[in-house]
Amino acid sequence: MEADLRRELIAFLGQFVTEHKRQRIAEVLQWRTRYVTFLLEDIYQSQNASATLRTADLFGIQDVYVAENWNLYKVNPDVALGAHKWVDLHRFRSPAGQEAPEALDALHEMPQHFPATEAAMAHLRERGYVLVATSPHREAWGLEDVPLDRPLAFLFGNEREGLSPYALEHADAYLRLPMYGFTESFNISVSVAITLTHVVEALHRSEAPWRLTEDEREALLLKWYRSILERHEALERAFYRQRGLAAP
Repeated sequence: MEADLRRELIAFLGQFVTEHKRQRIAEVLQWRTRYVTFLLEDIYQSQNASATLRTADLFGIQDVYVAENWNLYKVNPDVALGAHKWVDLHRFRSPAGQEAPEALDALHEMPQHFPATEAAMAHLRERGYVLVATSPHREAWGLEDVPLDRPLAFLFGNEREGLSPYALEHADAYLRLPMYGFTESFNISVSVAITLTHVVEALHRSEAPWRLTEDEREALLLKWYRSILERHEALERAFYRQRGLAAP
């Protein structure tokens, strides 16, 4: 869609959005970013899957990537609280993916091949992200050491196994979260929240180009208007008829 036509459509749909929602969306858009993102690998607890989406939205992270080698990523609406409407979820799924949480037990018997993870990491790397694997067992950055000169994609593993050998081997860098107790790792949703708390706040204080472009903001604004207008398809047909254009 051409930029001018998109702006006209946004203005048209905006007439049917309440003033409060328009203002709230405008506020949120100012803080949205694609400079930082994260990849979740084989998350099988829907509560954790949903909590991470909610965390992404609250920290202004627009894109969440999911690798489904053996387990499907399920969202629990009661936990996500609508976050899945505002965040873009990118799924990379292996044909071997299964719905049953018990599928994770088979990882010890199957070849160490993770096609969904491989595809997701390649996709992120092609888009210029530095791939940062979170692990307590590697020589790694602390949160204060994370550089912000390039876009960052943080990799988080599943609740039982952590990151796969493939993810650990092919990451560009590693991050170790501060821990001072006996337990070896945080819950996955807590790990994401701790990481984003530090990195996003540092990003906002930095001179890194973390904000969305005008084109990205307009595309997202149109998507969000559509998500909250139940009759957006009928409204858009009316918009095109008024202009003597064929609806796409």
